[in-house]
Amino acid sequence: MSQTTADEDDPKKAAVTEPAPPADRPRRDDPPPVQPARTTITPTTARGRTAKVVRLVATGLILLASFAAAAFVWQFYVEAPWTRDGRVRVQVATIAPQVSGQIVEVKVTDNQNVKKGDILYVIDPVDFEVAVASADAEVKNRQADLSVKSTQAARREALSTVSTSVEEKQIYAGNAKIAEAALDSAQAQLRQAKINLSRTEVRSTVNGRVTNLLMRVGDYARSGTSNISVVDTDSYWIDGYFEETKMQNIHVGDSADVALMGYGPHLKGRVSSITLGISTPNAAPSTQGLPDVNPVYTWVRLAQRVPVRIQIEQVPENVPLVAGMTATVVVGDGRAPAPTWFMNIRDRIAGAPATEVSQR
Repeated sequence: MSQTTADEDDPKKAAVTEPAPPADRPRRDDPPPVQPARTTITPTTARGRTAKVVRLVATGLILLASFAAAAFVWQFYVEAPWTRDGRVRVQVATIAPQVSGQIVEVKVTDNQNVKKGDILYVIDPVDFEVAVASADAEVKNRQADLSVKSTQAARREALSTVSTSVEEKQIYAGNAKIAEAALDSAQAQLRQAKINLSRTEVRSTVNGRVTNLLMRVGDYARSGTSNISVVDTDSYWIDGYFEETKMQNIHVGDSADVALMGYGPHLKGRVSSITLGISTPNAAPSTQGLPDVNPVYTWVRLAQRVPVRIQIEQVPENVPLVAGMTATVVVGDGRAPAPTWFMNIRDRIAGAPATEVSQR
């Protein structure tokens, strides 16, 4: 039987006296060490990485393309000087007779081309012919009266004061002056009667085409009341209604290209003028003369339309102009200049041009 000492029976002393195992030697109760996993690049892993890079690049390209498309659309629809809201305009001569009477002859038909001075219709001239004859007879009467009174005044003027008095001479001279004035009045009435007779033939005041002819023989024409219209074919122009955001790129004298709806060939023109005022509902005075301002609650503000007058310089063959036709108007090349922010970015990346540097 082996003998044990007191130190061996004491577990604390036994733990102290027992030598510790080396640090690099694993203990029996420790778990086995975990070996690091080795990364093995397989063809499948390489393809996955490539696909991820492709997706990122494609996303970036799509974002860039979307940004470029948005900038292009903004510039094209908001700032570029073009509009589809154009109208063909023309001057229309609404002709009214200067004398009243019954229409006895209509010498034109609807949509007939006429020239300036052509007779459109004739008013019954009988009453006016009678007026001319009466005025002419009055002129002859006044001429005879003037001749008699002038002779009497001359005879009295030749006599001495023994045969006649000064007062009598003045009376006869005054009668001659009155007869002369009466003759002038009769001649003016004769002239007016002849003018009224000539006005029974109502003539066209412009070169153009008769439109919407509704009169007929037997209608009564009243002086100053228009009853026939003639489109002035020498006065066509185009009105382009541009949004106010595009007005900075439109100037008087700019060339314009006009396309009519339904016709392939384009018209050529030039900006002749720009309207300087459009109607606004807030300008109407209200109670006590104060302005009547309508409140606006919308988030989107619509741009106002400003009329721009286009003078037509060239019309293709077989393209008729009809007032009211819809037109697309493009001023200049139809492109707006690059925005300021884009120009600043370009200057920072590529450097400002030498001309701009010299101007600065």
